[in-house]
Amino acid sequence: MSKVKTKREASLFEALIPIIVLIGVLIPAILVFEQDPHIPIVIAAVVAAALAITRLGYTWNEIEEGILKTINMGMQAIIILMIIGMIIGTWILGGVVPTMIYYGLQILSPAIFLVATAIICSVVSLATGSSWTTAGTVGIALLGVGQGLGIPVAIVAGAIISGAYFGDKMSPLSDTTNLAPAMAGSNLFDHIRHMALTTGPSLLIALVLYGFIGMRYAGQSVNDSQIADILTALSNGFNINLLLLLPPVLVIAMVIFKVPAIPGLIGGVLLGSLFAVAFQGADFGSVIDAANYGFVSETGLELVDNLLSRGGMQDMMWTVSLIITALSFGGILESTGMLGVVAGNILK
Repeated sequence: MSKVKTKREASLFEALIPIIVLIGVLIPAILVFEQDPHIPIVIAAVVAAALAITRLGYTWNEIEEGILKTINMGMQAIIILMIIGMIIGTWILGGVVPTMIYYGLQILSPAIFLVATAIICSVVSLATGSSWTTAGTVGIALLGVGQGLGIPVAIVAGAIISGAYFGDKMSPLSDTTNLAPAMAGSNLFDHIRHMALTTGPSLLIALVLYGFIGMRYAGQSVNDSQIADILTALSNGFNINLLLLLPPVLVIAMVIFKVPAIPGLIGGVLLGSLFAVAFQGADFGSVIDAANYGFVSETGLELVDNLLSRGGMQDMMWTVSLIITALSFGGILESTGMLGVVAGNILK
């Protein structure tokens, strides 16, 4: 008769081994060899599975079941991320994102420069779902304008970051905003509504402070040549129309009326596709290409092209694969009790 293995709880040292391996492989892979984190996470997952089988008495079928169960928890976020890639691609092709940026840049004036900077970065980050992209493109342009007004660089940078991170945090197009409620068992739009209770007042306080600080520079003149270049590039590359602000307004309405995230966002893709055909003269093939591979901007202005060359379902696959590998690792730790052992000792 074959001996039946009995399961046992991992010791703290055993439970920490996969985490130590993860840190030990991840840090040199990223910092020294400049590699992505996916394979180091897979290596740590293999170590965790081997430890669970050889030392804790688990079978592969039990471990696999734990992996699939954990991945299933994140499937809604994964599907939403793929749809978001499609939205970004079609909204840029349709001129929705360029229109938001165009009208956002129109509100600049010296007296409200810092307030306007935070609002503009919020709008751009909401539209793109990326704080880093916003800070590294539109933020750079605004930084130059602020320097021209004699405003300290640190204060302008603070306004840029405040707006960019607010927009990223509140945007239904942001990967982290989608992943957090998925893993917590919540709904995307419920998550956004509840974040508004803390994030909204934080931004309002920051805007008031920027308003007081900005009044000191009310008499300055704006050297807005870089902003003018951006506006010209946008107007030459896209048909700018106020009607193109309708899709983001409808997304906000979906949040208010609690429309389920996936069908609501699919509606956003359809609207972006329709507007691309109606306002930008795109054909069916261009819409499909933008939804799948993203939009490639060719306005001739590098700053604008860097901002708008993005999106598409395939653009999200790096993040999707990272989520799946991380959930696999977490699923092994969770289903074999190793995560509980670590958490329990931390709570003590």
